[in-house]
Amino acid sequence: MSDVVLKATGISKAYASGPQQVIVWQDIDLQVAAGETLAIVGASGSGKTTLLNALGGLDVVDGGEVEVAGCRLQQLTEGERTRLRNQQVGFVYQFHHLLPEFTALENVMMPQLLAGASRKEASDKARRCLEQLGLGHRIDHKPAELSGGERQRTAIARALVNEPALVLMDEPTGNLDENTARQVEEAMLALTVSRKTAFVLVTHDQTLAARMDRCLHLRDRSLHEMKID
Repeated sequence: MSDVVLKATGISKAYASGPQQVIVWQDIDLQVAAGETLAIVGASGSGKTTLLNALGGLDVVDGGEVEVAGCRLQQLTEGERTRLRNQQVGFVYQFHHLLPEFTALENVMMPQLLAGASRKEASDKARRCLEQLGLGHRIDHKPAELSGGERQRTAIARALVNEPALVLMDEPTGNLDENTARQVEEAMLALTVSRKTAFVLVTHDQTLAARMDRCLHLRDRSLHEMKID
């Protein structure tokens, strides 16, 4: 696979439960290319969110190796992993986690400012990103003044503003009505074409999963190819 932005090789995760060890998933192999979209589905409690966090370097695997944009996460310090996440990985969750005291524009500026951009540069780039997602007229509104779909699109803009190679999404439409979910879905898919950003998302939304390039089912502690009609 050319232009691989995410590679997991033989990764495993387990938790201690009293004197016993509970295996969440084991020996998982995964590759995702630039511009590719991948859905991961599975029953509640199967470890989907834990897997997503491990792929983004928010959680440490017990075995195997994760590589993002050519960097092996296990070989990085915590500071280096933080910088990699800021520059190469965007995160979107079911609940937008926008800062309520800041406007949409200011929320999207945050990753740029943390990366060292000037306030003007961050503002200009955040504005362009929000406009691309159809929110140019809402940039000065705070989260409480935005609809659910607008808040989620703002969260997507925040995840994309640093132009990461990879965006990880945990139930991005799970808290939205069907019509709003489809709007968010269309905005996301348009970005795979214009930016060649790779998207990996955990979802129970079968319609969204069916529109991804690939779908994997997390069951029996491993990933299995799945076709959704």
